[in-house]
Amino acid sequence: MKNAVRWLVATAGLVALPTLAAAQGNAPAVTYAKDVAPILYHNCVSCHRPTMFAPMSLLTYEETRPWARAIKQRVVKREMPPWTADAPHGVFKNDPRLSQKEIDTIAAWVDAGSPRGEDRDLPAAPTFADGWTIGKPDAIFTMTEDFKVPADGTIPYQYIRVPTHLTEDKWIQAIEFRPSNPKVVHHIIASAQPAGGALNDERTPGRVGLGGITPNMPGETYDPGVARKLPANSEIILQMHYTTDGAATSDRTSIGVIYAKEPPKKMLGGGMILNIGFTIPAGADNHEVKASQVLPTDTVLTHLMPHMHMRGKDMTYVAYYPDGRSETLLSVPKYLFNWQIVYELAEPKVLPKGTRIEVTAHFDNSPKNAYNPDPTQTVRWGDQTWEEMMIGFITTLVDASGAPTPTGGQQQ
Repeated sequence: MKNAVRWLVATAGLVALPTLAAAQGNAPAVTYAKDVAPILYHNCVSCHRPTMFAPMSLLTYEETRPWARAIKQRVVKREMPPWTADAPHGVFKNDPRLSQKEIDTIAAWVDAGSPRGEDRDLPAAPTFADGWTIGKPDAIFTMTEDFKVPADGTIPYQYIRVPTHLTEDKWIQAIEFRPSNPKVVHHIIASAQPAGGALNDERTPGRVGLGGITPNMPGETYDPGVARKLPANSEIILQMHYTTDGAATSDRTSIGVIYAKEPPKKMLGGGMILNIGFTIPAGADNHEVKASQVLPTDTVLTHLMPHMHMRGKDMTYVAYYPDGRSETLLSVPKYLFNWQIVYELAEPKVLPKGTRIEVTAHFDNSPKNAYNPDPTQTVRWGDQTWEEMMIGFITTLVDASGAPTPTGGQQQ
């Protein structure tokens, strides 16, 4: 009987092996040209191309093939494309995450030896304006001189005037900030104001926000009918946070803009929900900090962006409505300083007057945090990377006539 069982098992194996081989032989081969290039072109090459900030280009097979196994590893772990919110697909317009089918396709291609495939199957490569994610700018405004960055030490915030020489108001449809040396730029915050105004005074009459960047952020393109105003006879004020990296260097940042073809119906406003009075104890691995803001008017919400430094762990925005309901607007369970993302809602959300937006953040100031500059230090609010911040940025839509928007936040 035992011999009969062994024979049946062996026979089953012999029968099954050809069947499996036949099935595999009938499956179409996964190739770079036919299957992988379309995924990379749609999801990856806006950053992974020459002149951009990603460490390698993935525009061609020759450029992609040496990185095949690393690409598989990162996409299977869902570390690339970078995205740290846990909302389902469709909640945010700029959600770049790959589908499971796309991940499986890349994995199958790598496992098969990363074959090139036929050139006739290769889709046309996307075209880009050199160095710009928004396309070819209508105008580029550049710092008038290099800023010299020393090899080490702490650099105070720099406030730098950039002339525009505009003789008429312009509406900006897209904007992008391009440091010449992004390695030493921690962040940029830009505003426009009448030329010759105070260099560092948020109360300067006529000052309007233009946005900004943190590491690895592409440009912004606004929906049709939405724009930011760049007034005539204005200058751009750049708040530049430079950091040293061990070698003396320099930077000269440029701002590229694309103008709207006609005056918009809406323009972007917004503000910050922040707490500047926190204290994070040395060694604390899950310290909670909250801030909230009550909306004084009906508000149309479009974007949210958490901002913390190296000890930032997670951040959540929750709306508490006047009728007693609550709703999570954004949950980022694994905040990454090097991937600070502006989350753009798929559809603008109307928040009624009296809605309270509460932002909750947690910080890891323990030795378990590999990015922690010094877990033995008590940490408070500060400009430098080894200090901390807790800001929940929001972007709103307002009438192009310039209706006021909320700008402050309550600390808790």
